[in-house]
Amino acid sequence: MNIDGQVALVTGGASGLGAATARHLASLGAKVAVLDHDGDKAAQVADEIGGFSQRCDITDETAVADAVAAAKARFDQPPRIVVNCAGVGLAARIVGRDGKVSTDIFRKVIAVNLFGTYHLMTYAVQAMMDAAPLETGERGVIINTASAAYEDGQIGQTAYAASKGAIAAMCLPAARELARPGIRVVAIAPGLFHTPMMESLPEETTQEIVKNIPFPHRLGDPAEFAQMVADVARNAYLNGTVIRLDGAVRLPPR
Repeated sequence: MNIDGQVALVTGGASGLGAATARHLASLGAKVAVLDHDGDKAAQVADEIGGFSQRCDITDETAVADAVAAAKARFDQPPRIVVNCAGVGLAARIVGRDGKVSTDIFRKVIAVNLFGTYHLMTYAVQAMMDAAPLETGERGVIINTASAAYEDGQIGQTAYAASKGAIAAMCLPAARELARPGIRVVAIAPGLFHTPMMESLPEETTQEIVKNIPFPHRLGDPAEFAQMVADVARNAYLNGTVIRLDGAVRLPPR
């Protein structure tokens, strides 16, 4: 797919991987809709790149449907590139040392990471089906964000790993289902990246984390995630697969 001139929707677009993705796609000529629960920061990113923004709680199905419709109306064409970056990384043991259970955290993580992703995918696909096929025969591409934790989640990451594992698992069946209308589905599973969550950690903690990354021996740059998004969008033969983007890291138990 030629990215220039296409409409792209990016959730979590106000910061981290989402903001880097929004900026990169805009630099390649995409018309970008920045969706985020923080409406003010989303507007700042959209203003910077000449895009459109809307506050959106991705756990609210109606809000997601409205955001997709608003972006379609704003650009007068349906989205072709949809990137789900919004998510939370809450951690808790199944039963803590104090005996407290964590079902509330599990429910919240699944609601944001999994249901939020599914909401946008659903309404974006509905909009894409109205579009004419491109020269490649495709109508669009859905790019969801899994995590390296879906394969090697750490202690305390049961909820997070479950949510990201589900995103990885639904990639192939979704791609098969959407093959007829020509809509691709790909998941990217990033490893350890410079994001607001990582940047809040003490420097010594970050250095311990970096020790486990073989090469490049550093945290990932969000711009590298954004580059992978663009590569997926451009390559019409990438479909139904999960791509690890992690510097060959395999997360230790803790």
